Order: sequence, then structure tokens, then C-alpha cells
Amino acid sequence: MTGGGLAPDGRWQPSKGRRYLFPVAALAALFRGKFLARLVDARRRGRLHCPGASAALADPAAWQQLLGSLRAKPWYVYAKAPFAGPKQVLNYLARYTHRIAISNDRLVGVEEDRVRFRYKDYAAGSVIKELHLDAPEFLRRFLLHVVPRGFMRVRHYGLLANRQRADRLARCRAALGVDGPCPTATTALTPAERILQLTGIDILRCPVCGDGPMRRIERLAPDTS
Repeated sequence: MTGGGLAPDGRWQPSKGRRYLFPVAALAALFRGKFLARLVDARRRGRLHCPGASAALADPAAWQQLLGSLRAKPWYVYAKAPFAGPKQVLNYLARYTHRIAISNDRLVGVEEDRVRFRYKDYAAGSVIKELHLDAPEFLRRFLLHVVPRGFMRVRHYGLLANRQRADRLARCRAALGVDGPCPTATTALTPAERILQLTGIDILRCPVCGDGPMRRIERLAPDTS
């Protein structure tokens, strides 16, 4: 999401004000409308069931009364600037673009339908601990991170859309009078550092103890026999 765009004459048109990204009141009203529209559609398709205490909503009059009360209520969304700035948010989201929920190197083992994996306990000073979960519970937690059908983890719009991104970003840089991205930021990284940056997996860490670094002690010649 950019903080501006290209005007028809090629000038850079910045957004108005600093708090441009999400007008909270408008976002709340939009979310309410979208949510209730999907709710009504689910009932129309017979996919919305009302068991137990909600059984009375099977009556059309009660259902319409509920919708009316929900439309009349002010809905709220929670949105605020990050404490440590946008870089912290970018680093956090970047860890989810190439993997889901947990990386393979954190999985310790599976014995008798129980999964063992490592996690970082931030409340205890970022201490690495080990957790044991029954397989169904582990799968339940894992699937909470799987994007629902029709959703994408990363979408690019406007200037960042793939079709014309290179051309439009070049025009934006020309309008702003700035240089292109510096290639040394990525080429200076070693392969191990690059893998760690993209996936969160440290290939130099011992896969057995999960703590000590791996060191090369001998180079084996390829078997040509």
C-alpha cells in the first residue's frame, strides 16, 4: 500500500495527511456491511444453522429483528500505529510469506501420536522451550494459520501490481527524484543468511540439539565409481 500515486501528468501525488491508510470509522462500517451480507447469503444457501440457544432465529421474523439490531449497532475495528514503527511490522509479516505457522527445524519428533516442537517463551525472557501436544491438537493449531479458500497471504495492488510494477515504480522514482533499490543489500548476504532471512531457518544450527552451530570438519570427495 503506497502513500500516494502518479497523477495523470506523471507527477507524484502524495496522500492527504499522515494517517492515510485506514479511516477507522469507514473501515468499521464497511466490515459490518460485508459481514452481514455474507451472513445473509449463508442463510439463503442453507449453510447457516441455528442450534441450541439460537434455535429461535429459524423464525424469519426473529432473524430479521436480529439483522436490524446488528445494523443499528456501531461496529468497531482495532487499528493503531505499531509501537516500533513500520519496519517491525514488515519483518513480522515477511516471516509468513514463505511458510505457515511453524518451520520444519522447530519440529523435534513424533512419538505415540504426540508431537514435540520448540517455541520461544517471550514471557520468560525469550527462552527456547519444548512443548508436547497430541497430534489432533497440533493439527488443529496448525490449520488455524492456513488461509481460507479464496484468500491470499500477500496481494499487490495499484503501483505494486505485477503487470506494470517495474514501469510504474521507475516512473515514481523519477517523479520523486530518488534512485532505484540498492542491490548490495541482498548480494552482500551469504547463502545461509539469505535462507534465514527468507524462511527463518538457520541451516547452520545443529538439527539435533537445536542450539550449537554446525562446523565443517572435513570435505568429502564425490564418489565417481
